Amino acid sequence: MDTREGLWLRCPRLGDETPFTYCLVEGGELPCPRIVACWQSFFPVEKYLKRILTPQRWEQFMEKKPQDKISSLVTLAEKAKEEQE
Repeated sequence: MDTREGLWLRCPRLGDETPFTYCLVEGGELPCPRIVACWQSFFPVEKYLKRILTPQRWEQFMEKKPQDKISSLVTLAEKAKEEQE
């Protein structure tokens, strides 16, 4: 979905609508490991990432493996808990 805030789609990890901008920072300094799989049908996201990431960040991104759903949920819960403290 394209809105004033940008591109959004349903995130398979979060289970809700998520903006592309979140996917770019979900991994901290790196984009979400699933960003290419999720967004490639909308635009050439890999080409875009190669343009905005340094060669070193691109290599780090390519080496990063996506977490399974349970591990992902645990990580998200830990982040939320840290933010509340």
